[in-house]
Amino acid sequence: MDAGSLSSSTSKTQSLSSNTTTVKPQQCRSPLREQFIQRKNSKENLDRFIPNRSAMDFDYAHYMLTEGAKGKESPVASSPSRDAYRKQLAEALNMNRTRILAFKNKPPVPVDLIPHESCSTLHQDKPAKTRRYIPQTSERTLDAPDLVDDYYLNLLDWGSANVLAIALGTTVYLWDATNGSTSELVTVDDENGPITSVSWAPDGRHIAIGLNNSEVQLWDSASNKQLRTLRGGHRQRVGSLAWNNHILTTGGMDGRIINNDVRIRSHIVETYRGHEQEVCGLKWSASGQQLASGGNDNLLYIWDRSMASSNSATQWVHRLNDHTSAVKALAWCPFQGNLLASGGGSGDRTINKNERELLSGHGFTQNQLTLWKYPSMAKMAELTGHTSRVLFMAQSPDGCTVASAAADETLRFWNVFGAPEVTKTAPKARPEPFSNVTRIR
Repeated sequence: MDAGSLSSSTSKTQSLSSNTTTVKPQQCRSPLREQFIQRKNSKENLDRFIPNRSAMDFDYAHYMLTEGAKGKESPVASSPSRDAYRKQLAEALNMNRTRILAFKNKPPVPVDLIPHESCSTLHQDKPAKTRRYIPQTSERTLDAPDLVDDYYLNLLDWGSANVLAIALGTTVYLWDATNGSTSELVTVDDENGPITSVSWAPDGRHIAIGLNNSEVQLWDSASNKQLRTLRGGHRQRVGSLAWNNHILTTGGMDGRIINNDVRIRSHIVETYRGHEQEVCGLKWSASGQQLASGGNDNLLYIWDRSMASSNSATQWVHRLNDHTSAVKALAWCPFQGNLLASGGGSGDRTINKNERELLSGHGFTQNQLTLWKYPSMAKMAELTGHTSRVLFMAQSPDGCTVASAAADETLRFWNVFGAPEVTKTAPKARPEPFSNVTRIR
């Protein structure tokens, strides 16, 4: 990772050091600098031989361990003709083997090249699906110094333009996954920070940034310009954000959920009230009609956009109290619109079974990412590497890679879901949410 793109952070360090008379040498961690881990020698990764049960003949093994031993204990009188007969019989029955354990698979059965009518039904069967290889170590690790260790915040998001945004303290950094370049978008004042949430708009160019002072800033990442600031909706920090076309939904520590139309000056259009504590998770369904919200009150709400009103607080459609800890992780099923996965905090240990494959991040004791199969909820893989609890996760636009940020101040990338499928016809582009906005303060 080229640290030169973080020149503003470097210049700040130099100006601070010039005010002191003596400076002690110390190691400096640059944001989003790639870590290079020395691999072990291949000779150290030796493994033991494990017998392959499917390639073993247990009847022959039983004979060799019982009848064969009896013949050696009480040998009968033999003659050259008898020995020759036994040798031919052993060769015919394939009993002249000396090994009992097998460490390799059996040779494949010869294929009959001449088709037969009796075998026609066999060719109609579908071929067995090969199991996907899932790497259990991260393919890349970046430094993330000053990452706020707060479970209730949302400081990581991966936009549709393949740019990942991460908030480190009072600064938002952008990492371009296409070329690996890093840039600094904005650093807020200490009295307004730290940054408590980030969320890309559907266009992958504009980004919303929630602050500790209850405000939300909208930025244009292409021009590095602030478009506007949303004020007056919340009384405390804004820890969760979710886009629905031109509607930006914000969730605050005050328990409020607000729909903001970023195209108009009076941006507050609907308000949802139900949570009694901080809202730490928001997610719109693919249709844009249902909103899921999770809070520190251990409750999960489902709201319907068609029932929203600007005059009074919107009544929820579903109120789920199955969790026993704060509900933050939310994911709508991509192939069935009415399915939702939700995950709770450390006191919960519950995952709702609503995905064909579900990836969950964990804390004590292994700090791992776990891949589950739906509907059996069988554990497919455990991805390890973090040394502290996993706080935030974001998925790449192609759906193949997942980025995880943890309290160990590292950002790791995992190739969980394999190569992308063949792209289909591109859907119609969504309207530009900022097309009518020039620059509003």
